[in-house]
Amino acid sequence: MTDPGDFDAAWLPDAAFRAVGARRSLVRGGPDLLADTVHRELADACARFGGEAVRGADAGGAGLVLDLTGDNPADEGFTLGRADGVTTVTASGGRGLLYGLFHVVRLGEDAFAGDLPPRTHRPALATRMLDHWDNVAVHPVTGQVERGYAGGSLFWADGEARGDLDRVRAYGRLLAACGINAVAVNNVNVHATEARLLTDRLGDVAAIADVLRPYGIRTHLSVGFATPMLLGGLPTADPLDPAVRAWWAAATARVYEAIGDFGGFVVKADSEGRPGPFAYGRSHADGANMLAAALEPHGGTVHWRAFVYDHRQDWRDRSTDRARAAYDHFTPLDGRFADNVVLQVKHGPMDFQVREPVSPLIGAMPDTRLAVELQVTQEYTGQQRHVCWLGPMWSEVLRFRPAGGTSAGRLADGLVAVSNAGDDRFWTGHPLAQANLYAFGRLAWDPEADPRAVLDEWIALTHPGAPARLAEGLHAILDGSWATYEKYTAPLGVGFMVQPGHHYGPSVDGYEYSPWGTYHFADRDGVGVDRSVATGTGFAGQYAEPWAKLYESPDTCPDELLLFFHHVPYGHVLHSGTTVIQHIYDTHFEGVAEAEEARRVWAGLADLVEPERHARVAERFEEQLRSAREWRDQINSYFLRKSGVPDARGRTVH
Repeated sequence: MTDPGDFDAAWLPDAAFRAVGARRSLVRGGPDLLADTVHRELADACARFGGEAVRGADAGGAGLVLDLTGDNPADEGFTLGRADGVTTVTASGGRGLLYGLFHVVRLGEDAFAGDLPPRTHRPALATRMLDHWDNVAVHPVTGQVERGYAGGSLFWADGEARGDLDRVRAYGRLLAACGINAVAVNNVNVHATEARLLTDRLGDVAAIADVLRPYGIRTHLSVGFATPMLLGGLPTADPLDPAVRAWWAAATARVYEAIGDFGGFVVKADSEGRPGPFAYGRSHADGANMLAAALEPHGGTVHWRAFVYDHRQDWRDRSTDRARAAYDHFTPLDGRFADNVVLQVKHGPMDFQVREPVSPLIGAMPDTRLAVELQVTQEYTGQQRHVCWLGPMWSEVLRFRPAGGTSAGRLADGLVAVSNAGDDRFWTGHPLAQANLYAFGRLAWDPEADPRAVLDEWIALTHPGAPARLAEGLHAILDGSWATYEKYTAPLGVGFMVQPGHHYGPSVDGYEYSPWGTYHFADRDGVGVDRSVATGTGFAGQYAEPWAKLYESPDTCPDELLLFFHHVPYGHVLHSGTTVIQHIYDTHFEGVAEAEEARRVWAGLADLVEPERHARVAERFEEQLRSAREWRDQINSYFLRKSGVPDARGRTVH
């Protein structure tokens, strides 16, 4: 078992295993790679806390029995019960046994108290995947990790694979402990060096797969659509060309020779300048199905991203709406994708803003497999310099019912997220941003889970045995942090008021006259984008009822999304009873005050937190406050000048 050494163990410190490590444990069944992992975890815990771990013997005297009853690697479920002083985990597959062990670890002593009637636990979503936007070679613009805020890559450094994979092994352990079962190890923007991971650098990918496999994690690759031209010397990448199809089939077969349980490909095509099937007059279904045909004999899957839009838009043209793009491109293709294609859809119609409606594409393609894509890395939510726990946002998305029936989380085939982990000692740069990574895994397992209960799980696992004052303080800091961030940044569904390029800090008009299609249309009369059917871009009409009717009118549109769907006067009265302009002033002052209070609470926990961890968070709070004040002053000043309406409370607006 890997010792985390000089990097932080996140939510699996040694003390989290005290309850299982102090008892006699028995692992039965196998041989099985993951059952062996379970036994090693128990043996290490018992060595620390005085228990005993036995493999394949009689259960006499055991307080914990983990029983592998079959050989079904696809079955990730497990049954937990306790009777006659013995806690039993039963699973028909090794992954289920591993997840059962980590469930017992989460329960701690509660897993060994009284009787527990047998209860079966099974993930709601089959695929729970992290996409790493990691580059093998350092990119001149995006660096080693695109949108990475936690140091360098776990897998790559300066053009080479990392030789020591102990940290990758520890990462796989953390992911398994929260239910994640798949990882794509390179950037969706596939550059020349990264393209070679499919061919002559495949051995590096196989080495990563070897250390992730014992934790039930399948390895995936992002691939470029034009790779047959780049690496195969072909004159075309036309998905209907027989030579192109043959090249992909042969390349894919070689991948499976090296990595027998390889998961498949992630593809970004015809998006933000990346090559795709449009160049040949073909559809996205044509492109995805060509790759699906290459993967199908081996059991692999194509994750085809639906992030396709015009990024060369004329800002003068108010009829073109980036929010419409995914729906317009893909709904005509419903039913035309192969069975092993999963359309990967961003949870909102724009780009991971702090507040967006749920994408209307979710629920609009009943004959196509869909995965919902989240962004754990905090590109637009503070870049892991600000505390912004996103569990409540993701829960809202996953509980959303596109047609008033089944929730988005239950409609999806999988949940995918852009990872926020790097080689920083604390994994995520900001130690408290670990809570986002953990919450993603747990909500992918159960989209209906209470996010606040998940937060308390993370707190208890990360600080086992901590006094109530620490748990309560951490909960208070994190639980409202998304709302706080929204208050001092983007009001009422307006997004992209950020510095262009790196996207950190305020720039109200930073993208207002750009080709990226990200506008707020603030003028002297009002603010917001008219996306109604009656007078605007028609985006509201992409939703099924009851949402289309709700979003169509400013009188019924929820306050938090008003400016996403409507251009309204500054004096428009919200359902809250305040005007738009006063809401902007009030929330920006409130957001700064709440950030100041969170900093105060953290400072009061110094005696309960390891000094280096406390110092790192304290330093991040100073930057968060500086940035929050800048957001407040720039936003309030901008809208004071636009509207001419002073703050009714008489506060200083610079």
